[in-house]
Amino acid sequence: MKQRMVFNINGQTYEDEIDVRRTLLEVLRENFGLTGTKKGCNEGECGACTVLLEGKPVTSCLVLAVEAQGKRIETIEGIANNGELHPLQQAFIEYGGFQCGFCTPGMLMSAKALLDENPKPTVNEVRRAISGNLCRCTGYQSIVNSIMAASKIMEKS
Repeated sequence: MKQRMVFNINGQTYEDEIDVRRTLLEVLRENFGLTGTKKGCNEGECGACTVLLEGKPVTSCLVLAVEAQGKRIETIEGIANNGELHPLQQAFIEYGGFQCGFCTPGMLMSAKALLDENPKPTVNEVRRAISGNLCRCTGYQSIVNSIMAASKIMEKS
């Protein structure tokens, strides 16, 4: 059964006829072309599909699109500002926080949720915040270093 749904994604309105059984991940990628959110395990275990829903990180493969209607959704495509990289994106580049890049969007979204709530996290708080995100390349130390660097960059601005 399809239903007309309206979404607020990255501050823009998106609207389409959506099958009520489809996940937010499927709708983001297939209906709206927002392919930065990755499909990994499709079981909520890897975190590659993490987006922010009302500012909280969620695995979009486990959220029905119908549940996300009318809520503020933020994807990796929305964190840059007027073509300028978000400090997290810049820090991931400068500190080697990505290798193959598959986990990067989910890691960045989990990290953004943390820094939005806690701008000066400890290393343990960073590790806890990204604990739901798996890195195939096991680059966790570089990821943690990148997030810590971003917190310092954000503190100065």
